Amino acid sequence: MEEIPLVQELSQWIGEVLPLIQDRAFWTERVLERWVLLQMALALGLLLASVWLRRRSGPLLLGLVGRMAGQRTLQRFVMLFVSRRQQILYMILLWLAVIVLANAPPARTELLGVLANLVTAWVVISIISRIIRNKALARSVAFVIWLVAALNILGILPATVDALDNIGLSIGDTRITALSVVNAIGLSVILIWLSVLASRLVESRLEASQDLRPATRVLLAKLFRIVVLSLAVLVALDLTGIDLTALAVFGGALGLGLGFGLQKVISNLVSGFILLMDKSIKPGDVIELDETFGWITRLQARYVSVITRDGREYLIPNEDLITNRVINWSYTDTNVRLEIAFGVAYGSNPHQVRELAVEAARSADRVLKTPTPVCHFVEFGDSSLKFVLRFWIRDPADGVVNIKGKVMLALWDTFQEHGVTIPFPHREVYFRNPLEVVERGGDGAASRRPDEAVEPPKD
Repeated sequence: MEEIPLVQELSQWIGEVLPLIQDRAFWTERVLERWVLLQMALALGLLLASVWLRRRSGPLLLGLVGRMAGQRTLQRFVMLFVSRRQQILYMILLWLAVIVLANAPPARTELLGVLANLVTAWVVISIISRIIRNKALARSVAFVIWLVAALNILGILPATVDALDNIGLSIGDTRITALSVVNAIGLSVILIWLSVLASRLVESRLEASQDLRPATRVLLAKLFRIVVLSLAVLVALDLTGIDLTALAVFGGALGLGLGFGLQKVISNLVSGFILLMDKSIKPGDVIELDETFGWITRLQARYVSVITRDGREYLIPNEDLITNRVINWSYTDTNVRLEIAFGVAYGSNPHQVRELAVEAARSADRVLKTPTPVCHFVEFGDSSLKFVLRFWIRDPADGVVNIKGKVMLALWDTFQEHGVTIPFPHREVYFRNPLEVVERGGDGAASRRPDEAVEPPKD
């Protein structure tokens, strides 16, 4: 059985390294020889240079970050590199030194090359660990980066690439190898990450724009994200050498299967675009759906986030907002009319009651002066004169029940001051047959009729 070239190179490298470790001449003649010491001195000098450059560039870069106060996503991204500027500068200086010395024989760059690989791996991992919030994924990416750096330091990275390229299968005229799959995954992750970053930057710019309506801003941001992500995947597949025409049939079958299996998800996605295009709801609107009353904070691809007055956040699927009846309290205008029904006793003056009710409504702080509150006499009830008080507010997002409660309290206080009473039901119980009252105690029980007097016990 023929050995894989990577295994052969790795075995050969181990066979060469072990004798060197045991050889004292190697340490005295190779490790402590002139070029090794020069590389160590150069690495130390470049480290001091990076420290000096970090201090000199600090005010300029921090001032640049401060001017991005209105673009939080871009500011955070730039701050990732600014906070690690010394390591990045040290990495750049090391690679420049490696390139210069490699083109100036008989100089040697083995030590600088190892150090440059290690610093590069550390810088990339430190940045990615801050970007990727999933710890498991961040650790996986860090492992892959350290593995690539180790293979490059050991000099067996080309052999590893060749070994991955030899493992594959052919589909028609297209050959898919392990190397092409790894490249596709790596490029896809990088391009998708860049696409998400670009879409966030565009979203932050759109949110800062005052010329576009909120629904239009959300629609443009979602369209840009979909287009950019699609292009990222297609470019990644094309760069890895995979023939896209060969995947057309497979992609069509996969899309058909996903369409049947994810009907609800696709329905919510389509409903989301419909909501954005017809502009029926938008961030900031106050809506009422079944028992849910609150204001919209976000329009996502699959759901709408609604926060109620008690602080609960409901994630309502977009399809529910399309198929069910939705009350939008601020669709065309934020002004909302509220009404309170009440009754007063028959002895009250209805003209005075109307005036007092309007005065009570006007005393509440959130009630609008225009349109003015009105009170109508609507019915002669069984035990009261019935009225309806109507008034307007312009901030339903601050609550509806609370302002109605304030107006009712003002009504109560006003009626108490002017002697207007609010009737309540009275109930009288009549017995057709007289009842016998039985008294227990004393010498025994006695039965008396209701009209008979009961004498108190004598001492």
